Amino acid sequence: MTTQDRLIESTQALLWERGYVGTSPKAIQQLSGVGQGSMYHHFNGKPDLAAAALRRSAEQMRGTAEADLAAPGTAYDRIAAYLNRDREVLRGCRIGRMAQDPDVVADPQLRAPVEETFDWLRGRIAELVAEGQAHGEFAPGLDPADTAAAVVAVVQGGYVLARAADSAAPFEQAVRGALGLLATRRRQA
Repeated sequence: MTTQDRLIESTQALLWERGYVGTSPKAIQQLSGVGQGSMYHHFNGKPDLAAAALRRSAEQMRGTAEADLAAPGTAYDRIAAYLNRDREVLRGCRIGRMAQDPDVVADPQLRAPVEETFDWLRGRIAELVAEGQAHGEFAPGLDPADTAAAVVAVVQGGYVLARAADSAAPFEQAVRGALGLLATRRRQA
């Protein structure tokens, strides 16, 4: 792994665990095993490194989600695969947690990968809902954009509920509820 990759990976881990303010350059250097000079050789400072880490986390999240959403099966099956994927529920979402960080939200460079990832995810799920409608799987009255926003909100809200309860059970319950609601909009073959 290159020095730059070690710095980015360490920053990803620290952002997820501590948030932006809690991720100090010293903590990044300690976790990565990289000295201050090397860190500033590769990045202009903490905001530049954090932006690179957020972009990497966003790419990874999109790749993982796309693996479920592009898998074989019906549109419902693929949305269910996305919702039921194994997650570290009690740690929360690497990207969703950054949307709750005031320093990230206040900085357009840091906020951009977060916003773009959620825009992409809502759009991708909306495509699946529309595909399901085109194939007669979902009722035509189901709004693809609204449904996609609800699916994404279930996952992000499920993380919050799980962390508040210190249990994955509320997340799992939210997923079951969303799938139950989506199933009621399916057409019988």
